[in-house]
Amino acid sequence: MSQVAETNNTSGNAPDSIRNVVILGSGPAGLTAAIYAARANMNPLVMGGLQPGGQLMITTDVENFPGFADPIEGPDLMLAMENQAKRVGAEVTHAIALKVDLSHRPFTIETNEGQTIQTKTLIIATGASAKWLGLPSETALYNKGVSACATCDGFFFKGKDVVVVGGGDTALEEAMYLARLCKSVTLIHRRDTLRASKIMQDRALKNEKIHFLWDTIIKDILDPSEGKVTGIRVINIKTDEEKVIPTDAVFVAIGHKPNTDLFKGQLDLDDDGYLCVTTGTRTGIPGVFASGDVHDTVYRQAVTAAGTGCMAAIDATRFIEAEEAEEH
Repeated sequence: MSQVAETNNTSGNAPDSIRNVVILGSGPAGLTAAIYAARANMNPLVMGGLQPGGQLMITTDVENFPGFADPIEGPDLMLAMENQAKRVGAEVTHAIALKVDLSHRPFTIETNEGQTIQTKTLIIATGASAKWLGLPSETALYNKGVSACATCDGFFFKGKDVVVVGGGDTALEEAMYLARLCKSVTLIHRRDTLRASKIMQDRALKNEKIHFLWDTIIKDILDPSEGKVTGIRVINIKTDEEKVIPTDAVFVAIGHKPNTDLFKGQLDLDDDGYLCVTTGTRTGIPGVFASGDVHDTVYRQAVTAAGTGCMAAIDATRFIEAEEAEEH
């Protein structure tokens, strides 16, 4: 991406002042960025967006975020992070960015509340959303045996029988991870061949704990009336044969969709729509930084998102400080 030019705001809804840092997203990445930026006296504004608090808002027990000897509910963790950000000086709003103009500096954000916000730097922490099967029972049993993260929730099913849905690298990585913890793993794939890399296929096919169910899709997850997963009803798409498979958990691993629609045509995205970064958290436009799952295709954990939020805030602060030093 090319260097952006300085410009004055020409919008009819001109902002009162130009922000130092605006953070899009209020999950672990965005709120950690806010904490660091606020402590650096950058007076950051956090825009919560469509899902304030991020994916942890629909997560029950969180056991893998450092600092909590006992499990903490996802919403409680995010509330604590938001309160900490506010205490050190961050402003948090639940406004939604409808349009972002990165062609000139200061950057311009138009919100659903009719505001026009300008900022010297922008930290994008809009995250990614897991793709789901779209079953009503899946929604009803989310966090009750239905999950999209084996690293997050596999621990709760030690010694149990579980199911993984998918056929790519992510699905096989989830299956391999679960095979270390669980009694058995059944991988369900709608085709008769895997899309995963050859090395991942070889590892999974050789694992005695992983069993494959080909040409099959899940019709229903049982049983919402029990308040937990007890099994799945599947159908073979070639033979139309249906059967019920007992299981204690269903891990959906059919991919994630990064929340980057706002930035198409303005920032470099990879083939799957994730933001590309150059060094650290820097994107192709100076003054624009990315943190969390919006660019992380590998780890996708709350603690790694928080880490990149810290990095983005430091990068943004140093960017502003360097500009101020040049002006003087």
